Amino acid sequence: MSYMAEYEKWCASNALNEEERAELLAVKDDETEIESRFFAPLSFGTAGLRGVLGMGINRMNVYTVRQATQGIADMIKQQGKKAMKRGVAVCMDSRIMSDVFAREVACVLAGNKIPVFLFESLRPTPELSFAIRALQCIAGINITASHNPKEYNGYKVYWEDGAQLPPDHAQVAADAISETDIFTGAKRMDFDKAVKKGKIVLMGEEVDEAFMVHVLAQSIRPDLIEQAGKELKIVYTPFHGTGYKLVPEVLSRLGFEQIVCVPEQMVIDGSFPTVKSPNPENTESFALAIELAKKENSSLVIGTDPDADRVGIVVRNKSGEYVALSGNQVGVLLLDYIIRARREAGTLPEYPAALKTIVTSEMVRAVCEKNGVKLYETFTGFKFLAEQIKALEDEGKYRFLLAYEESYGYLVGDFCRDKDAVTASMLIAEMAAYYHTKNMTLYEAMESLYETYGYYGERTENLVMPGVDGLKKMKQLMADLRENPPKEIAGVRVVRVRDYLSGEARKTEDSSIEKLGLSGSNVLYFDMEDGASFIIRPSGTEPKVKVYVLLCADSREEVQTRLSAYAKAAGEFCAE
Repeated sequence: MSYMAEYEKWCASNALNEEERAELLAVKDDETEIESRFFAPLSFGTAGLRGVLGMGINRMNVYTVRQATQGIADMIKQQGKKAMKRGVAVCMDSRIMSDVFAREVACVLAGNKIPVFLFESLRPTPELSFAIRALQCIAGINITASHNPKEYNGYKVYWEDGAQLPPDHAQVAADAISETDIFTGAKRMDFDKAVKKGKIVLMGEEVDEAFMVHVLAQSIRPDLIEQAGKELKIVYTPFHGTGYKLVPEVLSRLGFEQIVCVPEQMVIDGSFPTVKSPNPENTESFALAIELAKKENSSLVIGTDPDADRVGIVVRNKSGEYVALSGNQVGVLLLDYIIRARREAGTLPEYPAALKTIVTSEMVRAVCEKNGVKLYETFTGFKFLAEQIKALEDEGKYRFLLAYEESYGYLVGDFCRDKDAVTASMLIAEMAAYYHTKNMTLYEAMESLYETYGYYGERTENLVMPGVDGLKKMKQLMADLRENPPKEIAGVRVVRVRDYLSGEARKTEDSSIEKLGLSGSNVLYFDMEDGASFIIRPSGTEPKVKVYVLLCADSREEVQTRLSAYAKAAGEFCAE
């Protein structure tokens, strides 16, 4: 069916209410907008759905949410009655329509005779992962678009281990969704009736408390807080999201007495009125927090994104300026601290391991090699890190200390299987207390690590390709790079091309081919003659191609010069 025919079908449907129909009729003379809304359904992958709010098959609305949930219900039914009885945990963030979508999910699952454990109000993503494992649910569904702008919402699906849906199950779900009529295909049960009959069970503080017990158990050196907890002042912002309650509570229970929250951003608001984007990766999002930190004379600012799975920090340097540390830097600091603290506490396992993605800083490798820690690499995305964690558990030898990716996601402990900004915030604060007892800030701690391990640098360039043609452009770019890979980038010769889709690496000198340990992901990895890594992959959740540059140099100045040269080259040859 053409996008215009699909549009007309929606306009004529009796399922729509007057407000929904009016939204569609308002764009009747804008063919570009109609095409954008109806050219194709939202793509369902291992991360679920994510899209702009609005009416249409390529938008997040009650109809696409119902259709997706029916597909998930059908997938669960294929697992048998025992799987159905285990039920599904459902969570939501602070975004516009999140509460409405969460109730719709619950109603469709209940209508399919699958029990629902629904959080009564917004909760952090890691708490959903924990609840799935604690309640032994067959699956979990989270209404969230993580750190995307306010126009977006999303639908993330988790499996019984608390990790995001595995690819094979995602395909079964996608097939079931495609076979479900978007208006009439979903079975639903009235919400109040389902609650009354016990088909939908509302969850609240009892799960919060159980979750926080596990979070607090990850503290390695609580004695440090006894020394520094009264002195160290921490500014915290949840960016109007789900971290507003548990992050300050966990820090307080651990013993920090001076937690100052940004009042304007403690307000739950899915329009995120105080920031352009509620993303801790963007330093400008911390403007209010930095202003408060200056007023309060705080050396540490912690910020979690709307669903509290990512965390970013801003620290004060020796000149008194506030600077943001990257996700790579925070991950290296955390890994180094965890190794040090557990060694001092006598709790470092006999066979310690760390996990990172292939686009995450190579400085992690240097830390691991010096400390006798086994390093495992995965594709980008926490579902791959979770798979590796499970593999380590099954093997029973190596115990992971930290899993992290450069995009501000960190995980410790075995009680959940997704990025956990609540626990990470706690460990960042504990780490700050550790260095506070040594009269050092986290900025100074990072400087000391560079002196120990060398000057590493990383940079990510986002090549945005929006609109209907965006996906085509992204696909064509990757095809062109595979067919005609560059011989040099930024004036530096490419010595090897790793294609993680085929799982093969080809040396440019003699065209010899070797097998890689990973395959099946649309990533091109160029190994440069100067030791740098230049990596390109399409984003799985946003209309852009991401370019990563990883390198090491003899000085900070050289790092910045080379990063800038590679960043410029990324924009030039990707725009050709």
